Amino acid sequence: MLFFDPNDFISQYKLLEILKEREGEKAYYTEGIIKEEKEKEALLNDNRRLEQFAREKYLMKKPTEDVYVIVEKKK
Repeated sequence: MLFFDPNDFISQYKLLEILKEREGEKAYYTEGIIKEEKEKEALLNDNRRLEQFAREKYLMKKPTEDVYVIVEKKK
C-alpha cells in the first residue's frame, strides 16, 4: 500500500508540490486582478487619466492635432 497503491506517498508528495505551485499562481493572478481593477477605477473617475490612456494606448487624437509615431529600428 505504501508503494503500489495509486495514492502512495510519492504520488501524494508530487500532488502536494503541484498544489503549492498552483496556490502561488492563484495569489499572483489575484494580486494582478486587484491592481488592474484599481487602475480601471482610476481611469473611469479621472478624465485626464482616461484621455492620456487613450492617447498613449490607442493613438487617439483631437481633430486639430497630428500624431507622429516614431518606431525605433531594430539592430
